[in-house]
Amino acid sequence: MAASATLHCLTGCAIGEVLGMVIGTALGWGNVATIVLAVALAFVFGYALTMRGVLRAGVGFKQALKVALAADTVSILVMEIIDNGVMLVVPGAMEAGLASWLFWGALAFALLVAFLLTTPVNKWLIGRGSGHAVVHAYHH
Repeated sequence: MAASATLHCLTGCAIGEVLGMVIGTALGWGNVATIVLAVALAFVFGYALTMRGVLRAGVGFKQALKVALAADTVSILVMEIIDNGVMLVVPGAMEAGLASWLFWGALAFALLVAFLLTTPVNKWLIGRGSGHAVVHAYHH
């Protein structure tokens, strides 16, 4: 269950992260601005994916947002810290252009490391009845 929850989180994070990195890199933004955009978009897409399923279960928007915030905030936060930390420590990854294998390889590696290190966090959260466990009441 934890791996599934982390994969769900990774999907939203990856969409936002890749989009943010591509936009920031294409516009020639510095590391800080690019990371801020990527993190913001990761949260938006992560929450949106969770809300989509909850809204389909007939829950109102406000309640679906509360569920998404409760389910995903810690997971996305941990994933983003790890992911962006890896990108920052890979020499030249943030400065490499969009056509560079270094950029895409580092980003793929960062997402993999984030998945591996966030899975135990999600397992712990689910075991406590929090995190992604709150979403399961809305899955049919």
